[in-house]
Amino acid sequence: YTPVFFLLFCFFSATSDMSPKPCTDYEDVTVHPMLSSKSQQSDATKILNGLLKDYDHKLRPDIGVKPTVIDVDIFVNSIGPVSSINMEYQIDIIFAQTWTDSRLRYNSTVKILTLNSNMVGLIWLPDTIFRNSKNADAHWITMPNQLLRIWNDGKILYTLRLTINAECQLQLHNFPMDEHSCPLIFSSYGYPRDEMVYKWRRNSVEAADQKSWRLYQFDFMGLRNTTDIIKTTAGDYMVMTVYFDLRRRMGYFTIQTYIPCILTVVLSWVSFWIKKDATPARTALGITTVLTMTTLSTVARTSLPRVSYVTAMDLFVTVCFLFVFAALMEYATLNYYSSCTRTPTCMDRKRHVSLPRLTTMFSFQNYSVLDARRPPHTVVALNNATYWQDLDDTCASQCLDGKDCGAFFCCYDDCRDGAWRRGRVHVDLLDLDAYSRVFFPTSFLLFNVVYWVGYLYL
Repeated sequence: YTPVFFLLFCFFSATSDMSPKPCTDYEDVTVHPMLSSKSQQSDATKILNGLLKDYDHKLRPDIGVKPTVIDVDIFVNSIGPVSSINMEYQIDIIFAQTWTDSRLRYNSTVKILTLNSNMVGLIWLPDTIFRNSKNADAHWITMPNQLLRIWNDGKILYTLRLTINAECQLQLHNFPMDEHSCPLIFSSYGYPRDEMVYKWRRNSVEAADQKSWRLYQFDFMGLRNTTDIIKTTAGDYMVMTVYFDLRRRMGYFTIQTYIPCILTVVLSWVSFWIKKDATPARTALGITTVLTMTTLSTVARTSLPRVSYVTAMDLFVTVCFLFVFAALMEYATLNYYSSCTRTPTCMDRKRHVSLPRLTTMFSFQNYSVLDARRPPHTVVALNNATYWQDLDDTCASQCLDGKDCGAFFCCYDDCRDGAWRRGRVHVDLLDLDAYSRVFFPTSFLLFNVVYWVGYLYL
């Protein structure tokens, strides 16, 4: 039986080896063969110690020999938001500067030394400032977002990430159809042009995908960079500027301001189709539309700084307010002349007509309050002569047959006839509603055509 037990023992031993092994929390990581060996690490340490042994970081490279040339690159992570009230915009960039420091040359098989922020304070760095920044923040999570690279020929690359609130003087004459070029200006703080020179590299300003940008009211139209020199009492300084071209979107203001203003003006025209005797209805409608326009004009100004000039939106809101106010004044004028025609009080002309009878008679005719006919006459016959005394309204003008009338407005149909009409246009104030139904929509439509064509295309 010994061979049988031996075979069973071998079988169970094999099956126990095939049982799964317990899983570990970490996987084995294979060390890449290109990683630096200990000898290379010691080489880098010796190089840095040798470079910094007699290095003075307070002095710029090639001092007293030639200017230090700084090549500049900017990568735009995001732009926005833009604040019209504070006249500023926010921008997130990676700012890169490259220069050559001959004191940092070294001979080694290590061509590039890539270092972190611990090395930044040990070498000379350009004193670059952003001239139009209100405040700026460097990113420090989880470590300072700074990069330093040193080549064996002494070339240095220094990059850092910044979020800057930069000033942008917005010209709001065409608001909300305005376009702006918001600058980002930087230069050296202490080194004039004969000691430090800035240069743009090819394709030196690049932008990331705009999907993450916060330009809520603006469209990004592009960017451009310039180089200028400003003269001060401390010397001539090179100033580098990047312009970000922005154009405002009108969608928000169309919904919040333009459409409500247009609808309010149209609503004020409803009173022209209401009977002139319905004073409470027409007065309430006119006052409501005026107050609505006042509220809209106040709300439209909340998104703007307190500029002293008139913007395009101010012009539109003001004209809409004048149209609404004019509609209310139209009914006030109509109501006044209607009340004047209702109570004639004066007798201002007489006509002599010969009659063969010696009688005295008085004839009065009933007439409607709003009737546009000649007022009644009082006929008095004395001494074979009859005198006609006309009851005329204080607001009516004197209209005599065969004579010119000096007034432009007439309240009676008699003024339609006669020589006064030559060279004049008859305006019946009692038909003011009929005129307003044509004049107000036509003039408002003409204003809109001139306004939108002028601001959008001229």
